[in-house]
Amino acid sequence: MSDSIRLAKRVAELFKCSRAEATLYIEAAAVTVDGVVVEEPGYRVTDQEQIALLPNADLTPIEAVTIQLHKPAGMPVANVIDLIVAENHSADDRSGVRFLKRHLKELVMLDPLENAVSGLVIFTQDWRVKRKLVDDLYRLEQEFIVEVRGQIVEGGLQLLNQSIVFNGKPSEPAKVSWQNETRLRFARKELSSRLITLLCTRAGLSIVSIKRIRIGRVPMAGLVAGQWRYLMAHERF
Repeated sequence: MSDSIRLAKRVAELFKCSRAEATLYIEAAAVTVDGVVVEEPGYRVTDQEQIALLPNADLTPIEAVTIQLHKPAGMPVANVIDLIVAENHSADDRSGVRFLKRHLKELVMLDPLENAVSGLVIFTQDWRVKRKLVDDLYRLEQEFIVEVRGQIVEGGLQLLNQSIVFNGKPSEPAKVSWQNETRLRFARKELSSRLITLLCTRAGLSIVSIKRIRIGRVPMAGLVAGQWRYLMAHERF
């Protein structure tokens, strides 16, 4: 469209605001083009298209978000972010945050899970959360549910709870308990699927599946595989 211009420029012209303010309106899903909400400031429009501001339009800055997602087993790490779409937004999300395309910008996945592992993963735009889950991750207890098969060796539960040498240093003892006849609960700081596998092998067990259900004080709660929700303002890792 040779006679088209960027939507942000047109909004700035029509509603007598700066280009930065126009971008805020657009990214807050408060601008329509011929009756359809458009969230991309760079979207090209022509003089013939009708541009409108929705009645709830304001210039409140869009806050950085943090997202909890239940990664399905077998999904490659690189594809997990593709699940963050409106259709997968949990109906039980009580954050009150409306999904915006702006929430996908500069979104970073922290402490990713291996392809075969399922469970809780965190995405964030918030530098404070990034720092917490990078610099201070070793201080946070994580919880995994592990489905196993095989016959545990005598004293195997004690072995699972003991410290071992891992990555060249003694590990902190894990807290391991049976959930049922084939399912174990692991809780520990600096816990990983590699360490879980090593501990289970030592106890004569082979692993069927591993699922992370908690990081620090944030549980996965009722999220089903493939769904996500926003972290609420009062929730802290």
